[in-house]
Amino acid sequence: MSFRFLPDAPAKAIRMPVGQTVLLDPALRPEGSCIEVLEGMARVYCPCEETEGMTLAFLQPGDQLRTDRLCSEGVCVEALTPLVFSSEAEPRSGDGFDPVNEWTLQLLRIRHLGSAEQRLHALLALLVRRMGRRCGDWCDLPFRLTHERIGELIGATRVTTTRMISKIRQAQLLQVPSGDTCLRLAPALVDSAPLAAA
Repeated sequence: MSFRFLPDAPAKAIRMPVGQTVLLDPALRPEGSCIEVLEGMARVYCPCEETEGMTLAFLQPGDQLRTDRLCSEGVCVEALTPLVFSSEAEPRSGDGFDPVNEWTLQLLRIRHLGSAEQRLHALLALLVRRMGRRCGDWCDLPFRLTHERIGELIGATRVTTTRMISKIRQAQLLQVPSGDTCLRLAPALVDSAPLAAA
């Protein structure tokens, strides 16, 4: 995996282009520190070789990632859209909500659904509900994930994932606009997903 290290000195705004990854090493961060997403969307994943980049969470503006709650090898943050985050944010206390724990729980719930089709359906709906927006007749997700990454998230091979996505596209429930970085999902697909109340 290719990543850069987070600068030692806290910074108000660190900018990352799409696809760039930064490693958050808890050994190099002061206890109780966190990063906060200011703009854009990111994927948080484990850098350990054994887990092969396992996705833990997705972050959007306002979400914080506590660096003292990471495994000893840290975590990586990948920019899914142009990303700006602060590494000098003050951790919020008292609200009890941790976006990383919440995402990990939701992804675990999806992995326990019976079929790959159900897992894909639930994942797409969760991503749109949490990170997308309604735009006319479609729901837009402002980034794309590779079929391999989607397969990792739902416990399926890339080939199986590609086949299932093609089926959804043929049913005109999913569009991948050429030259654009977003996905479009039909509201009916989102509303009918397993775990829709998640």
